[in-house]
Amino acid sequence: MLLGVLALGYWVPRIDFTTLFLLYALVFAGMLFLGKSLPQPLNWKWVFIAGLILRISLLFATPNWSEDYIRFLWDGDLLQNGINPYLKTPSQLEASGLNPENAYQIQLFNNLNSPDYYSVYPPLNQALFYIGAVASQGLVLNGHLTLKVILILGEIGVFFAFLRIFSLLNINLNKLMFYWLNPLVILEISNNLHFEGLVLLFLILSVYFLVTRGVHKSGFFWGVSIGMKLLPLMLLPTFLSFVKTRKLTSFWLGAFLAFILSFVGLLIDQSWINFFQSLKLYQGKFEFNASIYYLFREVGFWIKGYNTIATFTKILSGVTLIGILYFSWKKRPKSDLELVDLWVLIYLIYLIFQPVVHPWYILPALGLSLLTERKTFLIWSFAAVFSYQAYGNLGYFENPLFLFLEYGLVSVGIYLDYFSQKRNSNLAL
Repeated sequence: MLLGVLALGYWVPRIDFTTLFLLYALVFAGMLFLGKSLPQPLNWKWVFIAGLILRISLLFATPNWSEDYIRFLWDGDLLQNGINPYLKTPSQLEASGLNPENAYQIQLFNNLNSPDYYSVYPPLNQALFYIGAVASQGLVLNGHLTLKVILILGEIGVFFAFLRIFSLLNINLNKLMFYWLNPLVILEISNNLHFEGLVLLFLILSVYFLVTRGVHKSGFFWGVSIGMKLLPLMLLPTFLSFVKTRKLTSFWLGAFLAFILSFVGLLIDQSWINFFQSLKLYQGKFEFNASIYYLFREVGFWIKGYNTIATFTKILSGVTLIGILYFSWKKRPKSDLELVDLWVLIYLIYLIFQPVVHPWYILPALGLSLLTERKTFLIWSFAAVFSYQAYGNLGYFENPLFLFLEYGLVSVGIYLDYFSQKRNSNLAL
């Protein structure tokens, strides 16, 4: 597994899909073997050390499957120089004249993947980007190395939060390995620098404090998760339908405090206007690795003769909202684990209807699903590797065969989790 992770992190580019897939499958198989074969009681210390070694081994690897980290360091460098990253796009700043003596800034600009868009990263992200920029000292390696250390520390927090919750709720500790040794988690967080691991950390802490009756802290950490990535805001209806939080003022005060602290930076000048403008553009312009959206798109081509993304993204967003509200009302969770199970379903609904589904988007739901009996996101954490096939093609062309393979496996998981007659009736839709 270590050799496979090292090869994927240091030597295999995303355009070499055949090698990437074979090595990924090998590491994933190793994780499954360990998860199923190690005896109980599990010696979690050795598992922790193994996963930590896999993460630390990637410290000096340049993120080679995503260029997003360049924008992280760009935004952080702007903050370090007293420039608000929400007020001007990189292209606008370049047009006004970058300092020709600032080779670091010019290097970052030349490698940006979205120079014409305002930053879409919330202020809490920006604070971490600032730390990375300060530590960079003019070297990109120093910058992404610092961000990796931050994310690995967050992953350590996830491990021990899981360990504590599994113990409190008598959940099989072997399930820890399906996150801690999962190659998708290790590569996308510890190498490619995506912050979904921190989102999961805050959501798990929210669950932990629900279980231990620190409900105000639960609300606070849910609010912080929204500050890290906006997506956990969609869990709001579940808290309104959950008996433990619905009428508890301390929960909502904690969430409100975290929300205000997380987003107060957007009130500076016109930051919030540009921030939400970019979110809207991303939602209505880009498409990648989608499922149901692609089916709608083909119908649009047949009817209109052109890509109707602007229309169908609005329709699917409405369908997603209706689905979230309906299942939050229908399920009305009565226990903490029923609440988490509902979160997993809501993440699934959201991702199935999205026009853009990058592999790292599923990581919070993968972690949460370990507290339930659901297997869809574990299956998806393998199937998601098929999305990397597109990068080896001109114009990132997505081969329908690989989309079918990915979502065929996901569909099997959905059937087993929600529609199979063998499932416990309280898990059914």
